Amino acid sequence: MPTPLKIFVAGGTGAIGRYVVPALVNSGHQVSALARTPASAAALAADGARPVDISLFDRQALAHVLTGHDAIVNMATALPSTARFLSDKAWRRNEYVRIEGSAALFDAATAVGVGRIVQESVAMVYPDGGAAWIDESTGPDRYPRAVCSLAAEDNAHRLTAAGGTGVVLRFGVFCGRGAEHSELILAAARKHIATVLGPPSGFLSSIHLADAAAAVVAALEVPAGVYNIVDDEPLTKRDYARAATAAVHTRPWLWAPGRAALLGGRRLTSLTRSLRVSNKRFRAATDWTPRYRSAADAWRAMATERT
Repeated sequence: MPTPLKIFVAGGTGAIGRYVVPALVNSGHQVSALARTPASAAALAADGARPVDISLFDRQALAHVLTGHDAIVNMATALPSTARFLSDKAWRRNEYVRIEGSAALFDAATAVGVGRIVQESVAMVYPDGGAAWIDESTGPDRYPRAVCSLAAEDNAHRLTAAGGTGVVLRFGVFCGRGAEHSELILAAARKHIATVLGPPSGFLSSIHLADAAAAVVAALEVPAGVYNIVDDEPLTKRDYARAATAAVHTRPWLWAPGRAALLGGRRLTSLTRSLRVSNKRFRAATDWTPRYRSAADAWRAMATERT
């Protein structure tokens, strides 16, 4: 059992946050979390966390709340809905939250001596690797959609440079209840539609939200640096789509959008590239292991989970 810590969570009611907060509490940690609405506060309290109603961008208020904390877990995002994913305007709020929010947390943390930040990022910052394995030694691709995630990573690294411990977790594509895109993929699969983004032979690295949350808990004890949080067996996009239909006991009659997704250009490049990402570094640093070894396992679990 890890030493109990006092942890502040930003983004505790998002897709991954709804898994992370109870995972931290169940591991014995004392958790406070940002809550901007009564509904969010109620959800956090139900999970055993102390809701805190302040602005993510108010450095003075953050510093006051963070006094006495051991660590920050920053998962704050404002991702646009799937329907608005191609809109540059819809991404601006996410960029602001990622860049300015992570900077405010860094400034407040250093002001009051919080020693560790665990920063959520995404494996989609890597360049297309084809069929080759990608590890943390591969430099990121600073394409437009990746800039805000890399800025948040940089703020975590600033804490390390200041004498603390900045940990960056690059997650694969989320799978599980609460991840909107995976809900839509499974709904399409029930209608015999296989969702493929980009060339079917390209790889997609995913992670179930429960495994992602377990990784956040484990990250409270790792050295500073970047770690990939993905499943053990990345699938090709063809096999990923087949696994979704198999999970709901259907056969694909239509494969979409396939290579046509490439027409989305830079707006879809994070999803159309081939990313066969390795989790070996994080597994070597911790006792974490994904419960769901591949997306096939994760889809089967999701298909049986209650909505």
